[in-house]
Amino acid sequence: MARPPSATAPQRFPPQIPYIIGNEACERFSFYGMRNILTVFLIDYLLRNAVPDEGARSAQAKSLMHLFMAGVYFCPLLGGYLADRWLGKYKVIFWLSLVYCLGHAFLAIFENNATGFYTGLVLISLGSGGIKPCVSAMVGDQFTEDNKHLVKKVFAIFYWTINFGSFFASLLIPLTLKHLGPAVAFGIPGVLMFLATVIFWAGRKHYVVVPPTGPNPHSFLKVVFSALRAPKRRGTHWLDGATREHPAEAVEGAKAVLRVSGLLLPTIPFFWMLFDQKASTWVIQARAMDPQVGPFTFQPSQMQFINPALVMILIPLLVGLVYPAFQRAGWELTPLRRMPLGLAVGAVSYAIAGYFQVVLERGTVLNIAWQLLPYVVLTLAEILVSTTGLEFAYTQAPREMKGIVQSLWLLTSTLANVAVAIAAALNVFTGSGQFFFYGGLALLAAVGMGLMARRYQVHDYYQVDAASVVPDRAQPPPARESQAL
Repeated sequence: MARPPSATAPQRFPPQIPYIIGNEACERFSFYGMRNILTVFLIDYLLRNAVPDEGARSAQAKSLMHLFMAGVYFCPLLGGYLADRWLGKYKVIFWLSLVYCLGHAFLAIFENNATGFYTGLVLISLGSGGIKPCVSAMVGDQFTEDNKHLVKKVFAIFYWTINFGSFFASLLIPLTLKHLGPAVAFGIPGVLMFLATVIFWAGRKHYVVVPPTGPNPHSFLKVVFSALRAPKRRGTHWLDGATREHPAEAVEGAKAVLRVSGLLLPTIPFFWMLFDQKASTWVIQARAMDPQVGPFTFQPSQMQFINPALVMILIPLLVGLVYPAFQRAGWELTPLRRMPLGLAVGAVSYAIAGYFQVVLERGTVLNIAWQLLPYVVLTLAEILVSTTGLEFAYTQAPREMKGIVQSLWLLTSTLANVAVAIAAALNVFTGSGQFFFYGGLALLAAVGMGLMARRYQVHDYYQVDAASVVPDRAQPPPARESQAL
């Protein structure tokens, strides 16, 4: 158990944090604004003439949406590599944000042109995905050993901010699509992304910037290849043989990558298979429901506002009350306990949604308000898995590997969305069967992760002090490196 902060430890966040948080709020509005209407736009606009049958059109729209999401979560590998090795996080975030803005412009301009529209999606995948690991890792870079007790809180606020932007985007952009058309509906998120870029740029003189390492003779792959060539010694880790050619810190970094990826990659994709389908499968289910709730008529894609609204409520509740209560009771909800629990809770949400689908298939009309119940359960699962994963991926990686390990966390979404896209394109599962299938997979993953977590060795890494990093300049001194524990 971590020691409590001393009485002299700083209690306030570094002054540069608001710039990053403000950037994140606007960027998330832009992303979720366009993503949450993507399935409906493809079904009702772009594919309408090309694919007359609505069932086939829905399946194709779902496949395209998840291919786009797979791209969004694959590009962090590129962004993390460029940031860690060559450009640094600040430059990657700034320049790819401009690519991101260009992608939004393509969506607004080419609403009736499939080639232009898909080009815009590719640009957004590159921009949004490329900055993802850099922004979250840059938040952590602003902290040292002196104020590391604030990291848990800042990541909770960071995730709360994501949902703040998502909430308003989910409420407003579906209505904009219905009443003002695709050009305006995709144009507004583009304006917000430009604002996000300006806010981030405005804080450029205040950030603590960890310089890139440059070409690394002790990279993860080189350590692995050295270990494979080295003779094996009984009773040691198979990577230890690489210490003949690489420093101990590099070998430890490679071990950290293997530890984290060995736990996350086989299990967490099954959660994202559930969660990301709220923008496709759950929207399609909502199209078959009665949209009238009292005096309000909800758009099917608008129901996604429930998720970020609940996150903003539940995160403070869990972080401020529930987690401390478990800790006082002597059973701390550690990250290795939260994530398997979240997977199991996610499976329950799909069992509920699957039951609703069975009722719909029998010809009974359900009100769209019934989706509130599975959304509540899925959101609780998201907080247990996703907020925890952001914190876990950052703290479990040495300084030179933080961007890459954050990318591995995001890569779990790529694997999930590729699997869902293929299943949708082949039309393998339809109706209620798909809900129970994906829920069952998540439940198995929860059991597997719980068993693997028992053997996982936790290693937390933070920067030792602020003297090892430098404020951002046009050319940060490449020779200055931050220390890691």
